[in-house]
Amino acid sequence: MLMNTARRRFGDRKEGRLLRTLHPMDLLTPYLMVERNDATNYIRDRFEIGEADRYVHKKRAEGLSSFGLMHLLIAAYVRAASQRPGVNRFVSGQRIYARNRLTVNMVVKRSLRLNEESTIIKVTFDPSDTASAVYRKFNEEYEKAIAATSTDFDTLAFVINLIPRPVKRLLIRILKALDYADLLPARLVELSPFHSSLFVTSMGSLGIPPVFHHLYNFGNVGVFLSFGSKYSEYVLNGNGEAVKKSFMDYTVAADERCCDGFYFASALKLVRSYIARPEVLDSPPETVVPDIG
Repeated sequence: MLMNTARRRFGDRKEGRLLRTLHPMDLLTPYLMVERNDATNYIRDRFEIGEADRYVHKKRAEGLSSFGLMHLLIAAYVRAASQRPGVNRFVSGQRIYARNRLTVNMVVKRSLRLNEESTIIKVTFDPSDTASAVYRKFNEEYEKAIAATSTDFDTLAFVINLIPRPVKRLLIRILKALDYADLLPARLVELSPFHSSLFVTSMGSLGIPPVFHHLYNFGNVGVFLSFGSKYSEYVLNGNGEAVKKSFMDYTVAADERCCDGFYFASALKLVRSYIARPEVLDSPPETVVPDIG
C-alpha cells in the first residue's frame, strides 16, 4: 500500500505529493537552508531493551530464525511512521513533499571480512506491516543482495565510474539539476538509495558505538538512524535499588525542514514505546494516519 494514494496533481513529484497547507515559515525554510546538511539536526539517546531481547527470542522460537534487534527497530520506525507520517516527508526542488512509499536503506556486507565489498539494499514497507512482515521483506532483499554478484545500483555505479573525471563531475551536476526539476527517470529514482525514507546503519555488528552520520545532499533521504551494540549497566529503580538493565545507544540525523522538533520527538517517543512493548507490533495498527494536504 502507498503512503499517499491520491491522484497526482500539478506540482507533485514521482515519489511524493506536494504539501500545500504548510505554515508559510515552513515553506520558506528550504530557501533559508538550501542544502540538506545545512538543515540537519542530530540527537543521541538510548533504548532500554530488556523486553526487546525477550521479544527477539520469542520471534526466533516462532521460526523467524535470524530475527534481531535491527528488524525490531525498523519495525518500530515503520509503525511510528504510520502514526506520524511527517517523518516520511522529503525536500526536493526547495519544496516539501509527503513521500508516496515508505522505503528503508541499509549498507550490507556479504561477509564480515575487512576487504569485503559492501552493497546497499532498499526495502519498501507498508505502514501497516507487522514485525514479522518487516522481517520477511527485509530478509528477502538482503538474501537477494548477498546471493547476487552485484545489484542494479552497483552496476550503475560501476558504469558511471568508467567515465573520465571531468565528464563524471558534469554528469553529477546534470543529475542534480534533473532531480531538482523532477526529471530523473523513474527507474533511476527507484534504484537510487539516495531517494528513500530512512537510512539505517548498524554499528552493533562491529562492536562500536553508533556514529553521527551525515545526510546526503544528493537525493532526498531525510533521516539517518545509527545504532550500536548492546551493553548492560546498573540503574536505580523506584525503590532506590540497583538493578541491572540492558541498553542500546542510537543516533539520529534528521532534516529539520520536513517537520518541527516537537513532531519528530513525538515520533521517536513512539519508537521508544514500541521497543518497550514490542508485542504491539504483532498486529497491524488500528489506523494509518495520512499526512496533511
